[in-house]
Amino acid sequence: MAEGLLRHLAGEEIEVHSAGTAPSAVHPLAIQVMSEKGIDISHQRSKHLDEVRQLPFDDVITVCDSAAEGCPVFPGGARRTHWSLPDPAAAGGDADDRLDAFRRVGGALERRFQRWLQK
Repeated sequence: MAEGLLRHLAGEEIEVHSAGTAPSAVHPLAIQVMSEKGIDISHQRSKHLDEVRQLPFDDVITVCDSAAEGCPVFPGGARRTHWSLPDPAAAGGDADDRLDAFRRVGGALERRFQRWLQK
């Protein structure tokens, strides 16, 4: 969700890459929630950090605690920002509860990216 949101909010101002410490498939509920915001992330794929490790970054933003702990040092002295957000894929409950978890995290990401882009 973070990759799609930042691409949408920043337009062509920022080159956006996303990767994780334990990549898997893009969650269907993430696709649904971003679609509700008019953002299509269905074409995105989950990538491992090794795929982007050698790219030059100005900023690296981690959005979960395990990623912050496992995030390597990137070449070029990238600024590191960490936002401790819950993993919506780990949410329990019924289908509505899980969808709400993705909506909450999507909303939190959007608000934080908007503030971050204003800086």
